[in-house]
Amino acid sequence: MHSSTALNFRKSSYSSTARDCVEVADLPSGAAVRDSKNPDKGILSFTAAEWSAFVQSTVRGEL
Repeated sequence: MHSSTALNFRKSSYSSTARDCVEVADLPSGAAVRDSKNPDKGILSFTAAEWSAFVQSTVRGEL
C-alpha cells in the first residue's frame, strides 16, 4: 500500500472544476487514483495492465 502523501497526484486538464475530479499518480508498476474532494479518504491502486486497459477503453468511448 502506498501513502498518498508520498505520491505526486495530478488532475486532468479536461477537469471542469478544481475539485470535481479524480487525481492520478504514477506508481512504479501502475497508477493510483483518489477523489479530489476527499484526498485523505484513500486511494485505489491499479497495475500497469489494468490502468492501460482502463485508459484504452475510455479513449474508445466504451466507458
